[in-house]
Amino acid sequence: MAMRELVVLGTASQAPTRQRNHNGYLLRWDDEVLLFDPGEGSQRQMLHTGISATDLTRICVTHFHGDHCLGLPGIIQRLSLDRVPQPVAAHFPAGGAEYFARLRHASSFYETAELRPEPVDADGQRFATGVGTLEARRLRHPIETYGYRLIEPDGFRMLPEKLSEYGIAGPAVGELLRVGHLDVNGRRVTRDEVSASRPGQRFAFVMDTGLCDAVYALAELADLLVIESTFLDSEAALAAEVGHLTAAQAARVAAESGARRLVLTHFSQRYAEPRRFADEAREHFDGDLVIAEDLMTVQVPPRRVASAA
Repeated sequence: MAMRELVVLGTASQAPTRQRNHNGYLLRWDDEVLLFDPGEGSQRQMLHTGISATDLTRICVTHFHGDHCLGLPGIIQRLSLDRVPQPVAAHFPAGGAEYFARLRHASSFYETAELRPEPVDADGQRFATGVGTLEARRLRHPIETYGYRLIEPDGFRMLPEKLSEYGIAGPAVGELLRVGHLDVNGRRVTRDEVSASRPGQRFAFVMDTGLCDAVYALAELADLLVIESTFLDSEAALAAEVGHLTAAQAARVAAESGARRLVLTHFSQRYAEPRRFADEAREHFDGDLVIAEDLMTVQVPPRRVASAA
């Protein structure tokens, strides 16, 4: 059975706390397992989740500040230690290729796994995956930073009551799917007549950024939006100065972009009470709100309701 869920490894920002590890997010999406922004301690946090290095198919790094990448050496070496059989793609800002190379070979190890660097260029990029398109867009931060979103293609689902109405069953359904139409009792029945649209699902991952057009583009119609809310609105001026978002800003982005489930994370260590982020966000977003905690699992919402053809 296909599984689509986010597993949170860490939710701190620049400095970890006793309750919050550095960043780290695992996305299970059918046959793909994507690791986003592995900060320090990510390898150990993975042990608590039941997800191992052998599950990984892709690594995505938004930028090369330490809380988003210092877990890379351990993760990369673990791929070889566990002799991961599948190639693992690694996406990161092309301008930070030197940092990636240093982290990749931070210490001596016997490299057996195949890690495929696929850097993101300055204009952003799209990468084909087995489950859809992975898109990267440039964000607004003091260093080169990208957000990511995974977009599943739109599809369709067959309507049993319509198939029954036209007397289509068994192998004939397969033929209809292959050809797009079927002649039944002297009448041509098209696939559109017996199916409904099935909108593809979307996942968006937005870290370390000030407000910019790319934030809204990534968040547009996201079924699951994971977005930083480093500060509360009382520190909005500081957030703008250092290229971060407040909980209120993140919530407004979600509301204006039509996101369905909003996950706030990347909290400054200055705040001891996470409920303050929820209270602030609720003033602007009335959808499904999650305040991320370490080792939490968040399900991708069920598909949007499909319309009849």
